This record gives sequence, structure tokens and C-alpha cells, in this order.
Amino acid sequence: MATGRLAAVLLLLPSALRQVPRFRQPPGPLAAAVVIGAGAAFALILYLRAAQQQMLAIAVVLASLYPAIPTVLGVAALREKLTRAQVTGLTSAAAAIVLLTLG
Repeated sequence: MATGRLAAVLLLLPSALRQVPRFRQPPGPLAAAVVIGAGAAFALILYLRAAQQQMLAIAVVLASLYPAIPTVLGVAALREKLTRAQVTGLTSAAAAIVLLTLG
């Protein structure tokens, strides 16, 4: 995965650098993009580390819970209302995490 990400950056970097004058952004969104990218890279590093330590079963289940994150952020940041199906899904996901940690 890391090699693939590095190859993508190296492939896209020349084109991105040529387009810099056309897509100038204020520092705020640029900083947010850097933080998000660093977070994604850190998550990939942790995923690879879990795979190396034979913890892949746990890592795959936790990674598959990623759709819960935008749902929780929507509730917390945007005050969105949850549907019954979303509550059921989030409750099931929380139960799965608890069961995984218990072994």
C-alpha cells in the first residue's frame, strides 16, 4: 500500500506543480488537507503494523467500520438526526468492537 501511495504521489506531483498558480487556496484549507493526508498515512502505517503482528482479523473489522465515522461526525457536527437503521448499525458496530476487545 505504501509503495502504491508513493507511486501515485510521484506520478501526480509534476502535474500538480504545473497547476499551482491556477488553484491557489487560502492557508486554512491547505492546512486541513495536509492534516487529513497525514492522518490517512498514519492510519495506513498502523494497518500495515497490525498485519505484520498477526492482528489482521481485528484490523480488518475495525477498518470496515469506517462508514460509522461520517455518521457520527454528521450527528456531532451537523446535528443530523439518526434513522432507526443507523442507530441499529452504530449499536451493532459498538457491540462488535467490545466483543473484539474481549477476545
